[in-house]
Amino acid sequence: MATTHPARGVHDGDADGRDETRAERIDRELMELLNELRVALPGVQFLFAFLLVVPFQQGGARMTDFQRDVYFVTLVCAVVATALLIAPAAQHRALFRQHDKEDLLRRSNRHAFLGLSVLALALVSAVLLVTDVLFSLTQAIAAAAVVAVLLGWLWMGSPMAQRARGPRTD
Repeated sequence: MATTHPARGVHDGDADGRDETRAERIDRELMELLNELRVALPGVQFLFAFLLVVPFQQGGARMTDFQRDVYFVTLVCAVVATALLIAPAAQHRALFRQHDKEDLLRRSNRHAFLGLSVLALALVSAVLLVTDVLFSLTQAIAAAAVVAVLLGWLWMGSPMAQRARGPRTD
């Protein structure tokens, strides 16, 4: 329920007990999102840099058709993840002082979620590729499946399970 403070305007009564205006909440949530993306970006940039080097190594020419296909999927996923994860910061800068942070926050949240999803696919594909080159296709599929389950649980499953349980009351 929103309340009005004579000096500060309308306040949102958040479930977490914060006493902040709608604008303050949007500003805080946008800054939190941008800070979270600063954690994800080095990982995708490192993966992308690794992928750029692979074709120029001597072993790159000896890849099977399957390995080249997986490499291409991994490369494209890394590029798309990079674009999606950088988009919120770029749009924040491009829309500076346009007074529509709430729409920017909604769009940026979608970009971040999609970017992390595509990054997970890139990581699984990279494990599939490297394990297939070093060991066998069977081991590669098993390793990629383990990584997919791990990322799926840590990045999506666990938070969704917590959200389904509802907010903590203690």
